[in-house]
Amino acid sequence: CLERDDRCGQDFFVWKKGISGLLWGLAIVMVYSVLFGRTISGYETRVNKTVSVMAGEEAHFIVIDSGNGFFDAGKIGVSGALEKDINLAIALKLKADLESQGFHVRMTRENDVQLYDGMRPSDKKEDMQKRVSLMTDENCILAVSIHQNSYPDPSVFGTQVFYYTHSREGENAAKVVQEALQKVELQKNREIKANDTYYMLKKTEPPVLIVECGFLSNPEEEALLCEDAYQEKLAEGIANGILSYLQI
Repeated sequence: CLERDDRCGQDFFVWKKGISGLLWGLAIVMVYSVLFGRTISGYETRVNKTVSVMAGEEAHFIVIDSGNGFFDAGKIGVSGALEKDINLAIALKLKADLESQGFHVRMTRENDVQLYDGMRPSDKKEDMQKRVSLMTDENCILAVSIHQNSYPDPSVFGTQVFYYTHSREGENAAKVVQEALQKVELQKNREIKANDTYYMLKKTEPPVLIVECGFLSNPEEEALLCEDAYQEKLAEGIANGILSYLQI
């Protein structure tokens, strides 16, 4: 290089420019990671677990929660339909749909039981804690809780997906599942809704969705929710949404 000063100077300039660009690139990545780390982490987690969620007993799994159970009937329809029964019927169909696509699924309940020993309303906290404990397992990639809605105005109807207000991944999952439900020609699909008060949403690390499948206070929708074919459509829509979300 002592004999080729001009060439060495040019090479040094190019090398210096390259190093400078690399350092700027690293700085941008670090800033982006600080600002959006939770989003990046959630995305990487979803991508990395999509395959392993199908892999076997020790793989990551999806939790399906059938709300209520046993003496806790939940909402009661205008014609007497019990929320706990409809929740379980849809949850079992969703389980079958997901397993048929190779997913590993765990249920909070598969029959008409409660998850705590007491009979007092205050004992329900134990029920919720047991449901959440399964969802907070490090191998849980997504949890879906099946419920039915009710409202004083009997004309209100439609499916609606709730997610935790401060969960970007929860919001993403809710959007995809809500869109999937709209594609199976169901009744009116409402907008997804954020919530920061529900115990199940607040106490879990992975994305958790509460799917309100319909309003038992609406006579027409109550009748549909009791039909096996309509329950199948709901399960199909939710399953398709989950699959789409995990493949994003």
